[in-house]
Amino acid sequence: MAKEKIEKIVNIKNKRASFEYQFLDTYVTGIMLTGTEIKSIRQQKVNLQDAYCYFHENELFIKNMNISKYSEGTYYNHDPLRERKLLMKKNELRKLENKLDDGLTIVPLRLFINDRGLAKMEIALARGKKLYDKREDIKSRDVSREMARERY
Repeated sequence: MAKEKIEKIVNIKNKRASFEYQFLDTYVTGIMLTGTEIKSIRQQKVNLQDAYCYFHENELFIKNMNISKYSEGTYYNHDPLRERKLLMKKNELRKLENKLDDGLTIVPLRLFINDRGLAKMEIALARGKKLYDKREDIKSRDVSREMARERY
């Protein structure tokens, strides 16, 4: 069995989030992982597309983040869809929980490994976009693309 390449630089983005949500505020959090999970993250086998964050007893958790099973793992392998705790200071958690109103949610933007080798997650307090907001974004992207073409 061929070993898969383990990356030093990991930067996994949730590309769908910017299309679906308007970001109001961003935060960088730690994430509580097991050994096989961090190895799968270094192989970039993570899907953030359906993930969201929620509060349970004044703690922040992420749900539906799919970290695939580690190929070299044995019976110590992890559950790919388990809920994982996000690590933030208590005062930051309180501020974030107070900001949650109707229509606001917390979505993961990207998962990365910092200089010290720790897995970090960038999350955002976001409001869902309406259909006309999405159309405006598409229109502005098309206009900027056309302007760039005319320059050349």
